[in-house]
Order: sequence, then C-alpha cells, then structure tokens
Amino acid sequence: MAMMRLRREDPRTVGSFRLHRRLGAGGMGVVYLGSDRRGQRVALKVIRPDLAEDQEFRSRFAREVSAARRIRGGCTARLVAADLEADRPWFATQYVPGPSLHDKVVEEGPLRASDTAAIGAALSEGLVAVHEAGVVHRDLKPSNILLSPKGPRIIDFGIAWATGASTLTHVGTAVGSPGFLAPEQVRGAAVTPATDVFALGATLAYAAMGDSPFGHGSSEVMLYRVVHEEPQLHGVHDALAPLVAACLAKDPEERPSTLQLSMRLKEIAAREAQGLHDPRPPAQRDRERAELSRPTARYTERSERTEPAERRTGGSSGPRPQSPARTGGGSRPQQPRATGPTNGRRGGTRPGTRPGPASSTGRRPANPRLLRQRIVVFFVVTLIVALGIAAAQKL
Repeated sequence: MAMMRLRREDPRTVGSFRLHRRLGAGGMGVVYLGSDRRGQRVALKVIRPDLAEDQEFRSRFAREVSAARRIRGGCTARLVAADLEADRPWFATQYVPGPSLHDKVVEEGPLRASDTAAIGAALSEGLVAVHEAGVVHRDLKPSNILLSPKGPRIIDFGIAWATGASTLTHVGTAVGSPGFLAPEQVRGAAVTPATDVFALGATLAYAAMGDSPFGHGSSEVMLYRVVHEEPQLHGVHDALAPLVAACLAKDPEERPSTLQLSMRLKEIAAREAQGLHDPRPPAQRDRERAELSRPTARYTERSERTEPAERRTGGSSGPRPQSPARTGGGSRPQQPRATGPTNGRRGGTRPGTRPGPASSTGRRPANPRLLRQRIVVFFVVTLIVALGIAAAQKL
C-alpha cells in the first residue's frame, strides 16, 4: 500500500495513537498509518471537518461503529478503537499490509481462476460474519479488499453508505460505487445481504477480467446498465462464469447466499488448483450462459459436463480436448475406454493390435475390462486343452 509523508496540516497524534504516514484520502476523511504505545500498527481514519458538524452523520456513524464492534471473523479489518465524541470523530482498525485487489489487478493483470475463486471463497465467508452482525457493507469493491499474507480482508464496511463515497449523491444517501452498485440501491430500495452478493459478483468479475462487467462511462450510464442491461462476462473463466452471473441477477431473491457462495467457490478453487477443469468451446460456453438467464438456473452451476458420446458408444463422436501433456496442463485427464480391433482412436491402430501402456506419444493404456476378458478366455482355453490331453492319455 502506497504511503505518503504527513502534510503540515495533518495531526501528529490522535487519541493514544501516534501518526506516521498518510495511507490515503476519500469522501469521508483521511486515513493515516499509526501505532499505539505497544507498537501495534493501525489504520486510523479521521472524519472531514464538515462531516463532523453534521449531527445526523455523527449519529449514523456511531451506529455503524457499534455494529462493526460486533463483527467476528478473520476476513475483516478488526476495529481497534474509536472516539465518536471528538471534535473530528475517528476510528482505528487493524493495519492490513498488502495491496488492494484493485491495485494488484492493475499491476499484474487478471487473476487465475483458482486465485479468483479462493479470494471469493474467503470474502464470502467474511460476509457471512458481517451479515450475522446485522451489517450490510453496501460498498464492496476491489479497492475495499486488501490482500494480506493471511488472506483477503474487507475494509470500510458499513460506512460508505453515509459518507457520499461516490460522486452519485450527497452525505446521508445510500450509495455505492458505479459498476459495483446493486440495482436495488440504484432504485432506492432497502438493502439486504443480497446487495453485497451482487457487489461480490462484480468484484470477482473484475478480478477475472481486469475490468468492470458493466464497462465504463459516466455514473448515469453505469447505473442504467446495472439496472437494465446484462453484465458482460466473456472474459470470466468458464468455471466461474455461471456462479458470477447468478450473483449479478437483477432480482435479489435470485442471487445465491454468501454461505452457498463460500462452499461453491471453495470447490472451484480446489478443482482449478489441481488442473481438473474442462475447457469448453465458445459455442458450448454461450449455450450455458443462455441457460443461466432462466430463473431456475440462477443458483446452480453444472460442475460436471455430460459424458462424451464417444465414451457411451466406444467410438469417436468428434474432436476432444487435448490432454495436459499436449496443452501444458489445465485440461481434465481423459479416462481410458474400451478398445477393439478398430478403436476409433485418433491416428488409429492396426487391426488385432493389443493396446499397450500409455507412452510419451499420448497413446492410452489398455482397457482393464478388455484385459480381464482376454485373461479369462486364455485360462478357459488352457483348461480345455489340458483336460483334452488328460483324457487322451487315459485312453
């Protein structure tokens, strides 16, 4: 995280904390790097002077700080201290070393499917704790997610709605950031945990594509797209696209819960990390996305593809994905299948040739079922011959 020297107008101490550097500034105030007498580092935010004079803001700020104290779990920046009665209210949270998700994507490009899913699973688990405390984040976005060595951390929860964090409205209005704002927030409807699910879906799309699923433009254009247009997810990994699309459903009732997200994303992260995903052609990917537009498909993602026709018939039904040995990894290992004199394998074999073990040329190992059949036939024939010889000797 970039740090800047303190300016002349910046305080040197706030409460019992000594300030060292500026971490940033936003619509609410300035964030400083500070430390207490024991050397514990904190991120301390001091409220803007004009907000400090707004009694309505002070009361709302107090409620949000109280709610933040109730949040348990390791995926948020823990609240350390706060002074709601100071001339300029402030609060301090645990300092989280590491870049924001936004900065990491800007510097290094889109994340791999396994990394995106792993970050999403941790964030979903963190949101479970946030929602159980009665808090809705309302402004979850890549810049509010810090990637610490111990995992992602959510910051600025439950505050942005009362701070005018975006350019859309003024203080006291329920707002978020264009491109990550849920449709119900745009309409002025009540926010729920499903609101954070929408923002998480947009955040995961950003991590996977390096861009917002609703493109770019003015605040008004972005809000219109969020409410009336479908997100563009063509750059999202195939393993994640259906789940991200479900998070971005216009109707909050059609979005998955944070607990469902956590479980599914953990499965996807484990599968992708082992290279067990199955790449699909663009036509098949587009068909699945079209299916997701139906309400009944919002919550589900087909984790396993339909068994290829060539396995059911024993013959070739068309081109199949290349094996990891040819592609450098990432494809689902092909399962052996029954072969015969003409086994339909690409390149073919001579009639009557017994399949051998897999080699560096990509040939498949012999089918165990076929080997068992041949062994049984061998023993039966041998037994018959032996019985015939024994009978001849007796005569």
